Amino acid sequence: MKKIKMIRKVLFFAYIALVIVGNFATPVYAANDPVTVVNNFSEFMFGLIRAIGMILLGFGIVQVGLSLKSHDPSQRANGFMTVAGGIVITFAKEILNIIVG
Repeated sequence: MKKIKMIRKVLFFAYIALVIVGNFATPVYAANDPVTVVNNFSEFMFGLIRAIGMILLGFGIVQVGLSLKSHDPSQRANGFMTVAGGIVITFAKEILNIIVG
């Protein structure tokens, strides 16, 4: 009996979540110019990539700091590689703009 009540409760909350998501969903209308849509999407994606790069950069700095405390050279190397990768990912748009010209 308790199992049936638990299943009903879970289904009820899933249904409520579905109703809330359905009610708060708003339609997205595209701009008249397709180039504007592509540029907006490009800006969004590069912003997302920049955020991931900043997270990696912060993680790499923490990893280097921990390796300096524990005197672990392999962790230090991994930390510096993570910092370098985070910098490259953070500035990916600028690097691509320099390459393209």
